[in-house]
Amino acid sequence: MAQNPPHLRPDLAPKARIETPRPGQPTIGMVSLGCPKALVDSERILTRLRAEGYAISPDYAGAEAVIVNTCGFLDSAKAESLEAIGEALHQNGKVIVTGCLGANPEYITGAHPRVLAVTGPHQYEQVLDAVHAAVPPAPDPFVDLLPASGVSLTPRHYSYLKISEGCNHKCKFCIIPDMRGKLVSRPPRAILREAEKLVEAGVRELLVISQDTSAYGIDIKTTAEGDLRPHITDLARELGQLGAWVRLHYVYPYPHVRHLIPLMAEGLILPYLDIPFQHAHPDVLKRMARPAAASKTLDEIAAWRKDCPEITLRSTFIVGYPGETEAEFQTLLDWMDEAQLDRVGCFQYENVAGARSNDLPDHVSEEIKQDRWDRFMEKAQAISEAKLAAKLGQHMEVIVDELDAEGIATCRTKADAPEIDGNLFIDEGTEALAPGDIVTVEVDEAGAYDLWGRIVS
Repeated sequence: MAQNPPHLRPDLAPKARIETPRPGQPTIGMVSLGCPKALVDSERILTRLRAEGYAISPDYAGAEAVIVNTCGFLDSAKAESLEAIGEALHQNGKVIVTGCLGANPEYITGAHPRVLAVTGPHQYEQVLDAVHAAVPPAPDPFVDLLPASGVSLTPRHYSYLKISEGCNHKCKFCIIPDMRGKLVSRPPRAILREAEKLVEAGVRELLVISQDTSAYGIDIKTTAEGDLRPHITDLARELGQLGAWVRLHYVYPYPHVRHLIPLMAEGLILPYLDIPFQHAHPDVLKRMARPAAASKTLDEIAAWRKDCPEITLRSTFIVGYPGETEAEFQTLLDWMDEAQLDRVGCFQYENVAGARSNDLPDHVSEEIKQDRWDRFMEKAQAISEAKLAAKLGQHMEVIVDELDAEGIATCRTKADAPEIDGNLFIDEGTEALAPGDIVTVEVDEAGAYDLWGRIVS
């Protein structure tokens, strides 16, 4: 199907995860593009369809219709989504479109008028209605049984856990609130029930995601469910009791984030924070409509590290934002020297239809964007290389993600989220390992982004 990354391609899900359809069973294919939050939406749609008696096809040929879950955040993502829709139409013919790009149906139907239906993000009922119209259900209550954990599009040993939808921020470069609406938090007990079922089904790592994880619960008016507040600190503490690794993504650096750090120091949740800083110069942050206290952020980072020396900090940045001067970019590089972040991603700014940043003056040329991206990544790589070299000789727990035909195990440390951070490789003594195993290794080699180690227990 579409050439989105294999780890985000339900059409390439392992055959063991997709049952052979029974005679006469209706079948649906799925292509899921974009971020993990979209992947969770795809899982929910497939779980509902599976409960109604549909089989899930891993290829176009075996599907009676195909759902394309789109991404619409950047122009490049929109182009990929349109390409995926076109491929599905060519290969199958019956296509239902959902996801973020579906918030602008005319954009999709203008390029692909043959699609059967277009729905926006997390409009599950409308997707199901479109599937019913295209491929009527034919359930068999005696054989169409849905596992308690639902349909998963990730490996069995880790799962994304979405705790809210939408976002209340008004960043000028972002249209997520326009596509997904304002923050809507899930009830804490519902999240915990889902997490408990996942762990009971064998999940060893829960990846907590939302658009703004640290804002979780501020929209819920009730004070508590029993003794459980709808607050990220309380939720994280409860999740930490389930016996799985708990990793937090998309955490804005609000002051109350410091209350999460003791939970990390205690080992209840992983000592890992994924925080979208975006830039360091106060004027750029103001033009982005982002919090502009970069110096205070350095103080917070120092306090986090004092309370939990093992903490890993990951972030993403934008270079070439409209109006960014060389001096402002240099401030970002200098800030990086001080912050010494462990894991860093960087994007070159690009216009997004509907974003307020499009109208800002003094857009930066593509050549300067590329130059700044190169210099930023050179800085980030040097920091990463030095930090990983300091881990030589250390013992650390790793989780096994996969083993290849040569017996090399691809693993991750507590400092590494799947698909976005580095790996630790083991090339000896892996015969008894299986995905999801957690073992202790001694680090004996380090690169710019990855580690190598040997099993010690």
